[in-house]
Amino acid sequence: MYAILDIETTGGKYNEEGITEIAIYKFDGHKIVDQFCSLVNPEKTIQPFVVNLTGINNEMLRNAPKFYEVAKRIIEITEGCTLVAHNANFDNRILTTEFDRLGYSFELNTLCTVELSKKLIPDLPSYSLGKLVRSLGIPITDRHRAQGDAKATVTLFKLLLEKDISKEIISSAIKKDTKRKLEPKLIDIIATAPNSIGVYYMHRANGTIIYIGKSKNIKKRLLQHFTNDNRKSIKIQLEVASVSYELTGNDLIAQLKESEEIKHNKPMFNHALKKSIFQYQLASYKDDEGYINLKVEKTDLRKKLITTFTNYQQAKSHMFKITEEYHLCQKLTGLHKSEAACFLYSLKQCNGACVNEESVEEYNNRVNQYIQKHSYESQDMLIIDRGRDIDERSVILIENGVYKGYGFYNLNFQINNPEIVRSLITPMTNNRDAQHILHAYLRKNKVLKIIPLN
Repeated sequence: MYAILDIETTGGKYNEEGITEIAIYKFDGHKIVDQFCSLVNPEKTIQPFVVNLTGINNEMLRNAPKFYEVAKRIIEITEGCTLVAHNANFDNRILTTEFDRLGYSFELNTLCTVELSKKLIPDLPSYSLGKLVRSLGIPITDRHRAQGDAKATVTLFKLLLEKDISKEIISSAIKKDTKRKLEPKLIDIIATAPNSIGVYYMHRANGTIIYIGKSKNIKKRLLQHFTNDNRKSIKIQLEVASVSYELTGNDLIAQLKESEEIKHNKPMFNHALKKSIFQYQLASYKDDEGYINLKVEKTDLRKKLITTFTNYQQAKSHMFKITEEYHLCQKLTGLHKSEAACFLYSLKQCNGACVNEESVEEYNNRVNQYIQKHSYESQDMLIIDRGRDIDERSVILIENGVYKGYGFYNLNFQINNPEIVRSLITPMTNNRDAQHILHAYLRKNKVLKIIPLN
């Protein structure tokens, strides 16, 4: 659990500032579960430059509660939380100083979104809150007021959690927060899990990730893990102390995240994705007569491909489907034992009867229609699909046929600036498994839209 806050002060000498406004959002990693915002009477004069910056003046604070009157509420909403702020050292120092004056020891673990942003979103021109959220397309209202800045920091922190592929943030929080070490009864873990699509992470008590999985219904999948009596499941049940999760809004990003993060974190109980998840690919070539031929073959990363398949039967079924959809005829022209009995299909003739009345160019145009739909070789595009909330969309960036990563954006935000899109994107590896996931998903499923980039 996180307490994301922002504090406005009177300004003045170091350790002599007083709080004029405070806003705290209690955030469980997915949504805001509690909040507190109040003006505070600092019992001292506000510096003129602060009045100009925040708009808060001495008259506004005359009848505001003093710090000791809101201290209990601050303790309640931050109890058991990690303190998160933009320049956390400053906010934490101001709070601890105020509590010291009351004779109360206020101690919380802290996370700074400035430091996290520099690590997870490097090379930005500025990491001030206003310029940072503007470059990331995060809406912000009431700049330099506690509530507006704290709310923007919540959205920023949510983005940083998404970009934290190593899961250092959540693992560190679980390790430090003893209240998150769950009871032995696995039903307690299941009870807190969502019935939503996403990626889940099983942790030991020290925060170490031991298993990563994805599901369209995380709660249902955890129930299967904890009720199975096979050898692997029993070992997991003995080791697991906590489960964290990240919602993705759609199955495509869930698959991509699971594949990338298993490779990156190498959890001890993940074995399935250590090998390539596709075995066959579809390539094209022109024969001596100029016709485009499509060829199903074993995986060969040295060759350009159109799409990929998990197994040979899947590839063969797809070939029969497209011959009907694109009015192409197929002819089995060879059986190559050296390629594990892969078939070579020439989609040009059916006993010589189907293409006599059209030119090579006309025939090839139909084949190219198929290739353009199912291949993103050398293409620049955005794949837009559902997000985690009703007012959010997901975006996957492909540049020059290379998968760059994914991100999320608010529907009120227009993603028409390539530099802003790149800032939103969580960088991912363009390995062959990611390519297969994208090819297979786009072949079988409809996304909301695909936007070509000039």
